[in-house]
Amino acid sequence: MALTQVPPALLTSTTGTGSTVVLGTSPTIATPTITGQLNNPTWTTATRPASPIAGTQGFNTTLSLIDYYNGTSWQSVAPISAIVVTASYLIVAGGGSGGQGGGGAGGLLTGTATLNTGTSYTITVGGGGSAGTNTSAGTSGSNSSLSGTGITTLTATGGGRGGFFSNGSTGANNGVAGGSGGGGGASDATASAGTGAAGTSGQGFAGGNGTAVNTVGAGGGGGGAGAVGANGATSSAGTGGVGLASSITGTSTFYAGGGSGGGSTTTAGGNGGGGSGGASSSVGTAGTANTGGGGGGSGNTTGGVASGAGGSGVVILSIVTAQYSGTTTGSPTVTTSGSNTIIKFTASGTYTA
Repeated sequence: MALTQVPPALLTSTTGTGSTVVLGTSPTIATPTITGQLNNPTWTTATRPASPIAGTQGFNTTLSLIDYYNGTSWQSVAPISAIVVTASYLIVAGGGSGGQGGGGAGGLLTGTATLNTGTSYTITVGGGGSAGTNTSAGTSGSNSSLSGTGITTLTATGGGRGGFFSNGSTGANNGVAGGSGGGGGASDATASAGTGAAGTSGQGFAGGNGTAVNTVGAGGGGGGAGAVGANGATSSAGTGGVGLASSITGTSTFYAGGGSGGGSTTTAGGNGGGGSGGASSSVGTAGTANTGGGGGGSGNTTGGVASGAGGSGVVILSIVTAQYSGTTTGSPTVTTSGSNTIIKFTASGTYTA
């Protein structure tokens, strides 16, 4: 604290005759002025003290917020306007496996959610369905979700598995419903061809139907997030339905493509990670990991050749960088795009807003 000197002033009096008499000068008065300030240490989210004691406080230049350590974890003091955070999300479930029909893509959800600061949100990433064969069922994909206090749980449904080949004695060969539906398997002339299954409204589309022929059959394509799977023809398999493109990471990328059915020729899967269908005795190709793509169907009709497994899902959050807390579990990949921080979960974890 410093003292500022007030200059002296003359003290005068006026007489009754109009004359002014100088009486003296006023005393010097010292008034206090504040020239100091309290400076907090500064750091970024990445360089916070490694072994702080409870009560440690500083200014986080990454967040432009005051940080403090509560004895367990770092917390940030948000302004009143940042009590809630708006997060964009992309949630894709695991894709279904192929059979002879292509596997359906995992369900896809996109939108925005309002998160409460200081609240931990649970992210679940669904796995892809395990591979079957052209004559035996694989499995459907698993759900992906985002849940926590203050929001309605958002659940993307796992993709349905594809149907397998039937010669009249091997049982049902229809696709299975899911986020997107699995494609139907083929059959010989002694049985009905399998039908494609339904997708989930707002998440994906139905799979295509298989064929019933005397020679090599062809499976239907699995449904995708953007379109239905195609029906199988006499020997050429149905293609998987196309997925949907998202630019949540800053780059336009397709997710949740359906797997193609198996037939006499190799058929490419739907754009968005869908697996290719096998040709004749060839195995189906797995859906691409962390896209929710459906697995491709096996081309063989008699030998138990493997189909493709479904691709695992993914959950991605996009938050304004100034509101990003930096508190996660599950080792997501964290990047930036423009003014936003992108948190990509390829396995289950949490984010504290």
